[in-house]
Amino acid sequence: MHSVKKILIICQHFWPEAFRINDTANFFIEKKCDVDVLCGIPNYPSGKFTKGYSYFKNRKQIHKGISIRRVFEIPRGNNTNFRIFINYLSFPIASLLHVPRLLTKKYDKIFLYSLSPVMMSISGIIVGKIKKTETVMYVLDLWPENLFSVLDIKNKLMRKTITRISHWHYKNVDKFIVLSEQMKEKIITITGKASSSVLVLPQACEKIYERDIVDKVLTKRFSKRFNVLFTGNISPAQSFTTIIDAAKILKSRKVKDINWIIVGSGMSINWLVAEITKNNLNDCFFFEGQKPISDIPKYTTIADVLVGCLTKSELLEATIPAKVMSYIAAGRPIVLAMDGEVQDLINNKIKSGFVGPTEDAPTLANNIYKVYMMNKKQRNNLGLKSRKYHFKYFERNIIMGKLHNFLFN
Repeated sequence: MHSVKKILIICQHFWPEAFRINDTANFFIEKKCDVDVLCGIPNYPSGKFTKGYSYFKNRKQIHKGISIRRVFEIPRGNNTNFRIFINYLSFPIASLLHVPRLLTKKYDKIFLYSLSPVMMSISGIIVGKIKKTETVMYVLDLWPENLFSVLDIKNKLMRKTITRISHWHYKNVDKFIVLSEQMKEKIITITGKASSSVLVLPQACEKIYERDIVDKVLTKRFSKRFNVLFTGNISPAQSFTTIIDAAKILKSRKVKDINWIIVGSGMSINWLVAEITKNNLNDCFFFEGQKPISDIPKYTTIADVLVGCLTKSELLEATIPAKVMSYIAAGRPIVLAMDGEVQDLINNKIKSGFVGPTEDAPTLANNIYKVYMMNKKQRNNLGLKSRKYHFKYFERNIIMGKLHNFLFN
């Protein structure tokens, strides 16, 4: 009889915040693992502690069999660069206070789910070194490249210091899971690890995205126009300027029966709402706010096309964004303004939509117009290609199974 595997997960963000680490932890539970999570106090993306949480409330919880400990952190507040910087620092520093307690426990693996900042992994790296427990880092945001793509830091000394801190974290991890071959090459260059220590694996999306869910209220609200849907984080990396410019182009062509439905929130939400007003687009943009994952299929079901953009960045070009994985599972036509691997995936392998260059608003507008001019059967065929490809290559249990095998075999 096999002994139960015990895993320590460290990530600043965890349930009830909507990150994919939640489903990864659930999968470990399904595989009969014993799972502990060290995370922060939920405050993303609003910047305020989620209702029911505070410095003194629900710092220890059991959720779906997962044991959760919440580290002190300063919330993101109004999501200014300064507040995000303070938030970035507070979690890793406060997590070090938990190291003595973690050293009393025995773990088979330490799983570091590395979003921004990379420093969130520090306590797990230290525990792994002292206890000689293998650490495995899932690199979602590669630092410092991810930081520099959002913040234009000019000071050479500061850039050099951030780079050294970031690379120290990578050099002190045993194994890696990354999103692309380009990221794999980067990690190997930084760390000198063997190729076998780095697994390339796309992000798995939750099973709920595979479903159509009819919501009568939403259907009634949006049934009379062509629905362009964006879901996810609203940040500088998402290049909403491209979406705004595409909307202006289509409106100038007298294509007026389009709903631009935005589901999500983030640090750029106030800027985006102001820009929509400034450009006289309030009549066609609908801001639905942050929604639980369980509500997203209600929106994808009413969508005629799913849209997404990125800013220019070699790092971002090297990955298939998590949003795109969800879009593929949702089974709707996809139109994106993104460079890199995602172009080949959607345009050539799946053939389920149209991906044009990053920050190219005219091409984005033209591609949306192509789907707009299709009949319902043609749109459905594009969506069916997406879902078929998803179930063959990207289905959650296929990807999670590879992750589990990499950890334990």
